[in-house]
Amino acid sequence: MNKVAIITAASKGMGAACAHALIKEKYNLVLMSRTDRVLDLAKELGAIGMVGSVKEQDDIRKVVDLAMDTYGQIDAIVNNTGHPPKGDLLEITDSEWKEAFDLLFLNVVRMSKLVVPIMKKKGGSIVNISSYSAKDPNVLFPTSSTIRAGLSAFVKLFADQYAKDGIRMNNILPGFVDSFDVSDEVRSMIPSKREGKVDEIANTVVFLLSNKSSYVNGQNIRVDGGLGRSI
Repeated sequence: MNKVAIITAASKGMGAACAHALIKEKYNLVLMSRTDRVLDLAKELGAIGMVGSVKEQDDIRKVVDLAMDTYGQIDAIVNNTGHPPKGDLLEITDSEWKEAFDLLFLNVVRMSKLVVPIMKKKGGSIVNISSYSAKDPNVLFPTSSTIRAGLSAFVKLFADQYAKDGIRMNNILPGFVDSFDVSDEVRSMIPSKREGKVDEIANTVVFLLSNKSSYVNGQNIRVDGGLGRSI
């Protein structure tokens, strides 16, 4: 039977690119996003779609139940999200910090609690689409930089706990990608002198979900054109 993957925030950008790439790899897909655009994409790809938010525990449970009710297994997860609140470091409100924490960190924790018991039977792979700012904090992205640094620690702890069960979790750290406008000033800062393509992110996801990466676990994989400066 084909492998089954759940992709969140799948209606556009990197999430949609992952869906297109995994369909080519013969995955059965269950897609979730906050807008009904995801239903159109699911129909186009022959996948299953539902409208829901990664910030809502009930919606995460629903998409997991949908996958299990339809296919009886879950082999792969792509935890993709939207963009968190931004602003001056000390002017971001408590509620905005909490919103970002729900969006960028607890989404992974909540999904993991539901799918790990399923994956313990046959193994599985989880990929979180994070950001280069997890390793190179940027004052322009304060909530993302801070919370995704915590997610980097979480994947290490997850690997410690569940690698023995054949379950892997890795982060992808994209730089600037072509799903959003990139200024010439920003582009000039990237060693590759161009923004990344969503397909390049998706290709890395495919690799990390596949058996070709079977010994890659608990890692932060940069896909940023050389933008990151930390060693």
